[in-house]
Amino acid sequence: MAKLTKLDDIVSLCKRRGFIFQSSEIYGGLASCYDYGPLGVELKNNVKRAWWRASINMRDDVVGLDCSILMHPMVWKASGHADKFADLIAECKKCNTRTRVDHLADKAGKHTEHVPLDTAQKDAQSLVNKVCPSCGTIGQFTDPMPFRLMFETKMGANVDDSMTLFLRPETAQGIFANFKNVVDSTRVKIPFGIGQIGKSFRNEVTTKAFIFRTREFEQAEIEFFCEPGTDEEWYNHWKEFRFNWYVNLGIKKENLRFREHDPDELAHYAKGCVDIEYKFPFGSGDWQELEGIANRTNFDLRQHQRGMRTMNDWYENKGDLGKITLKAEAEDYEKGPLSYFDEQQKKRFIPYVIEPSAGIDRSTLAFLVDAYDEEEVKGETRNLLRFSPALAPTKAAIFPLVKKDGMPEIAHNICDDLRKYFTCFYDEKGAIGRRYRRQDEAGTPFCVTVDGQTLEDKTVTVRDRDSMEQYRVSTDQIKNHLREKLDI
Repeated sequence: MAKLTKLDDIVSLCKRRGFIFQSSEIYGGLASCYDYGPLGVELKNNVKRAWWRASINMRDDVVGLDCSILMHPMVWKASGHADKFADLIAECKKCNTRTRVDHLADKAGKHTEHVPLDTAQKDAQSLVNKVCPSCGTIGQFTDPMPFRLMFETKMGANVDDSMTLFLRPETAQGIFANFKNVVDSTRVKIPFGIGQIGKSFRNEVTTKAFIFRTREFEQAEIEFFCEPGTDEEWYNHWKEFRFNWYVNLGIKKENLRFREHDPDELAHYAKGCVDIEYKFPFGSGDWQELEGIANRTNFDLRQHQRGMRTMNDWYENKGDLGKITLKAEAEDYEKGPLSYFDEQQKKRFIPYVIEPSAGIDRSTLAFLVDAYDEEEVKGETRNLLRFSPALAPTKAAIFPLVKKDGMPEIAHNICDDLRKYFTCFYDEKGAIGRRYRRQDEAGTPFCVTVDGQTLEDKTVTVRDRDSMEQYRVSTDQIKNHLREKLDI
């Protein structure tokens, strides 16, 4: 119960301090959709910047991309999403709640194993021991049925020339579709990766736990292309690299773990897959997926080669995906348009792909949960967020002790100078202790106070968020001091 209370406390703090709001709240809200407030958008942007810097800017073997959310429907035919991207759901006959079959548990808490749609049991008898998570009724479910996960939309000026499009359910396919463009227009050579951050959309039937699972979310994905035979080496490399990224940004190591997928869990194209799991304060067993790292073999590029060969059928069937069957590849598929020629080895092949795929919203929640702390100070509870300085929405808060004697003017000048280098917040309202507490809850690493001594010796008080230690720094050194502390 304490852990659930902790999540409730975090949700409350997020609303109170302007991190995250319910979307369309004035109209009663929209389920599983959230808006990031002034502090939340800074936090989320800092998570994205940290990912981009570590995964792309600091490496010479990964380049960036920003693909369109709307793509040609054949992209999703080739990837398999148009035909198979669905969850099996069952409806409770008593309360009419719909739940994913693989999320149903029996009285002992054991879940249904996740299996592909085409091999899954599709009769209610297979759920005879399962418990409805809403009303607790056992075994009273309809036959499982597929629930389509992609959102559809229309492109075109009128009905006659409109085309059905999909909001992308993942960012990966845009990278595969641009593989040849990147190879032809840059100096990249295998092994290399392409990374991007962007919005994805899934019509989830089961959403839960604040921003953990939502219908609109942001992904940070890398497709790392390598020569077949070297894929295991790169698979292990990216496992370690991505795990350490979370640790280096302050997440406690004991709250992270790897979970290798069992053979019957793997997607049909995957050679291997591992989840980085975080011990979230909710759910069954607490450990929940934070990021997945998969060895996708050469499946995706081969599929898109097949899709390219099938475009005549697209036109002949006027875009009706249901009437299109991907044409088989020729025997020399390794020489197709999405193959790669290694000039040094004088050979051509379809690259294997290692895919680290992280959820930005899910990562943001993990950083919030891990940073959250409560402690007693002089008989009162102090709530604070112990963010890594790299992620803190506001790096420093600047206060005049009182609104007189020229202190506000000095504080404003300091704040204006520091804003050239990092995010700052100016506040002159309320008792100084309350101002400190507000910044503790916002996760601000340092507070700078202009006081009476500043008028005498041109020093200011600097307060550290975590230790609450206070010390004096000269006004002409405050910029360099904070930049060194913040590692900026």
